[in-house]
This record gives sequence, structure tokens and C-alpha cells, in this order.
Amino acid sequence: MKKVAVLAVLVALGLTVLVSCRDDDDGRITLVVWESLGGPDEFIREAGRRFNELHPHITVEFVNVEIGGAASQMALDGPAGVGPDVFGAPHDALGELVVGGHILPTSNPAQVSNRILDSAVTAITFDGVMYGYPVSAETYALFYNRNLISSADVPRTFEELLEWSRDFNAANPGMHGFMFDVTSAYYTIIFTTADGNRLFGPYGVDRQNSNINSPASVRGMEFFQQLRREILDVPAGDMTTAIADAAFAAGNTAMHLTGPWNIMPFVNAGVNFGVTTIPSLPGQATPPASFSGTRVMFVSAFSRHPREAQEFARFLVSDEMQQLRFDITGAIPSIPMEIDSPFFPGFLAQLEFAFPMPSIPEMSQFWDAMNAASSNIWNGADIQSQLNMANSAMVGN
Repeated sequence: MKKVAVLAVLVALGLTVLVSCRDDDDGRITLVVWESLGGPDEFIREAGRRFNELHPHITVEFVNVEIGGAASQMALDGPAGVGPDVFGAPHDALGELVVGGHILPTSNPAQVSNRILDSAVTAITFDGVMYGYPVSAETYALFYNRNLISSADVPRTFEELLEWSRDFNAANPGMHGFMFDVTSAYYTIIFTTADGNRLFGPYGVDRQNSNINSPASVRGMEFFQQLRREILDVPAGDMTTAIADAAFAAGNTAMHLTGPWNIMPFVNAGVNFGVTTIPSLPGQATPPASFSGTRVMFVSAFSRHPREAQEFARFLVSDEMQQLRFDITGAIPSIPMEIDSPFFPGFLAQLEFAFPMPSIPEMSQFWDAMNAASSNIWNGADIQSQLNMANSAMVGN
């Protein structure tokens, strides 16, 4: 049985601000839920409808706030009384949300921890306290176009990927053997993970040392630059997620780094593709450590009806709702369950080597700092200087 240190927390706030959860004169309650478009919105609306069937006095209202900006918007809207009752955010925002006093602990942590994946337990626990309800788990992996490269030829190492892509590019002008978003630290972090090097230490909690400018990180980013020189000579500004996704969807790229959120778009685009683990870095025997993320539904500390908000958020982790979310979004469930998908074995294999994005408050500085460093390094900037600046932005030394 999973064991999670849980601090019993009694929330007795005498709030005088207005909150988003609305009451009607007849005792009906409306819970406002923030989530993203593109699938999660459909899931929340349908989950809200089914929840209302079980609890006729509670209506769930979806409001579009994209997951990437939810934590920062919550910091403004929550205290102002115009925020949500429940909202989706990535688990790496947990420390920032806890320190800001914006979310409530999970109301039934022992029950939740016994349902969800071990990685999700770790992801939503901060200083021994569990917060929120995880609705999906994710990492990214190597997608490959079966019409351009056979499963047997998919490289197991990045050196093999370089060699294969050189030949492919030469034989197919205007196409690429490999593409990915070189401006996003979500992906470029893999090049810093050789020899067990991990962001903020092996457990992601070292607030004094980011390790982003370590010798292992520098060596990995040297190889990152080599990718541009040899197989993908495109400026960083022209190698974003949208561009890389579109190229793979159009059948112009043989291999691509992305996540389960692109399964349905690529299926709908008619791409004949497979998913496997990311090739190993030079000198390494196993796939690199990709970020793993947990999408969490948090309960606002400013809700006037936290019990109902907690109940709805917990409902989203039920077997029925986890199956519904998979059917709608293709996301990896946060609970152990059988999934009928030819693509999931590749993600599950990569998850064996993934590590949770740290959730300490310093992560709020990581993204802008490492995104900028990644773009600059790709464009030829001095690696050590760029990584030193990123480190200073995060930990100040």
C-alpha cells in the first residue's frame, strides 16, 4: 500500500470576499471550473452533466482558462473573488500555489493515494501534504511515421538518429528526419539528464542547486547544438511546437518528440505512426529522463463551498470519469486501468525513465529562463553562459 505522509489540515477561513461559486435562493449551487479547450473542456462539461445527475442541486459551469496560465491567473482572481471553485493546473505549479495560499489540501488523501498512480502521489504532495486530484499523467516520447521509417529502423541512440537523419534529409529535400520544439525546456531538459543529472537534484527539491549548468548539462547541450549543425539547420524561432506538430501531421517529418495529446490529432490527420522511447544520449545506455507531468484539479481556497468542490474534483478520479477523459482526450489515466491503445506501450515504456517536474516554487522561474537559454543555445550562443544565466534566474547563484 502506498504510504503518504499527510498533515491533517482544518480550514476555517472567515472570508469576506466574494467567490465564484454562486448560490441560488432555492439552495442550488453553481461550481465554476477552469480548464483548457481542445478536449478538457468537453470532458468537464460532460463530467459536470453526470455529476449533476447524482447531485441535482449542483451545477458545474465550465470557464476557459488554459492550464499553462491558470496558476498565475488564480493568484489574481482568487483573492479578488472572481476565481474558480476548481481549476486545472500542471503539478509543477503546486509549490507556487501552496505558498500563495490559493489551494486547499485534498480532503481524503488516504483514499485518493490508494487509487492513483505512485508517480501521481508524489506529484501532488508538497511538504508532506497532498493537494488536489490528479486527472491524467503524461510524458512525451518518440513518434515515428511508419511510411517514412520502419519500426525496425527507428534509432535507439541519438548517434544513430543523427546518421539516419543525415541520409534521409539528403534523399528527401524539404523533409526532415527529426524535428521537435527546440524552444521549449519541456523537451530540451532531456539533454541535461545524462549520468543521473536532475533538475533541482534527484528528488527535485534542492532549492539551492538547479544543476541546470552542471558539466553534464553542458555536454548534453553541446550535442543539442550538434543536431542543428548536422540535421536541422533551422532558427529556433522557426522550430516551435506548432511548426513541428504541423510538419509531422503533414507527413514531412519521420520522427518527432511530443506527447499523448497529439495522438488524436495525428490519427485524424491520417498519419500512420508509432510511439516508442526516446533515443539514448551519447554515452548512455537507457532513454533520457523526460519530464513527467500530472494534470491536477485543484480546489480553490476561496470557494464558499469547498466540500462540494472537493466532491466534484474527487469524482473526476473515478473509474468512469477516467475512462471518459481517455475517450475524449487520449490522456493517460492517473489511476491503474487497462487502456486499449496501440500507442500507450511506448509512453508507458518512456515513463519508466521519466522524472516528475519539480514542484518547488523555483519552478516558476525555470520555464522562461530555460526556454530562453534553449533558443539561444540552438542559435549558437555560448552554452555555459546561457546555462549560468538560467541557473541564476532560478536559484540566484
